[in-house]
Amino acid sequence: MTASQEHRVLADARIATAGPAAGQTPESREAHDPFGGIQVDGDSPLAAELMETERLRRRLEAQDFPRPAGTRIIAVSNQKGGVGKTTTSVNVAAALASKGANVLVIDADPQGNASTALGVDHRAGTPSVYEVLLEDASIASVVQRCPDLPTLWCVPATIDLAGADIELVSAVKREYRLHTAITQLLANEGKHLDYIFIDCPPSLGLLTLNAMVVATEVLIPIQCEYYALEGLTQLIKTVDMVKRHLNPGIHVSTIVLTMYDQRTNLAREVASEVRSHFPEQTLEQTVPRSVRVSEAPSFGKTVITHDPHSSGAVAYLAVAREVAERGAAAGGAK
Repeated sequence: MTASQEHRVLADARIATAGPAAGQTPESREAHDPFGGIQVDGDSPLAAELMETERLRRRLEAQDFPRPAGTRIIAVSNQKGGVGKTTTSVNVAAALASKGANVLVIDADPQGNASTALGVDHRAGTPSVYEVLLEDASIASVVQRCPDLPTLWCVPATIDLAGADIELVSAVKREYRLHTAITQLLANEGKHLDYIFIDCPPSLGLLTLNAMVVATEVLIPIQCEYYALEGLTQLIKTVDMVKRHLNPGIHVSTIVLTMYDQRTNLAREVASEVRSHFPEQTLEQTVPRSVRVSEAPSFGKTVITHDPHSSGAVAYLAVAREVAERGAAAGGAK
């Protein structure tokens, strides 16, 4: 396939998924395949992948994601850095919000990367999660709405949070500071929230502990390499410790395989290893390496709004569907 032919495949795919034709029902849209007349030979794997991605996007766009009966509080954690933790937090949150769910992201990482990706102000001095943890400010007083999605909010993190782990050591009820704030929020302004995602720092300090004390679920992103398996073992032990001593309701509900490259034996072996040890928690959908996912934060966006047709956006939309469906199956849906 020539470059011009591949360009036409992508253009046709974008037109096909831009929106339904007037009068079409979801069933007729599902039955119609816009790529049926396009012939792709075996020498054009990229074109075939593009078409499959767009087919999946059409199916996802035609579906309604179930909303939970109550607010799901999910800590996104992995003490190993660079595994796609923040990327997974903001993109799953944005995908759920794009399907109508009311979602709050709490950026508990001093780097503030989730705040950047969601396009909210987090300069020094901005009211943030630091004031919530150390000065008893309410979450409602520091929350900001994401400019791209009306049902997505963010509690930002500023550079002040960098010393919070040390400052919390002497605080009264130091492990329960975030629990108190979220409980207050859900009793008042946050009654309508479907999901709260807490983006934890890449460590197992007091910031992460605060998230695990209030969360009912832990979502663990795992990069498909062997070092990630070592970190997973330690994280599971930490969750078990929190469950025994501080929060009996917490459990690891979801494991997401990120930066997955199906062309390599290593990625397939790691995925197989994780699935064999955690078959119920590991999602079917994997997240591939994607330039669009990496560049989206530089525009102050998630990949869901930056390039919804990209492979990364479609993968995270599929991850969000699995998260929503598993939650609905476990605890009911609205």
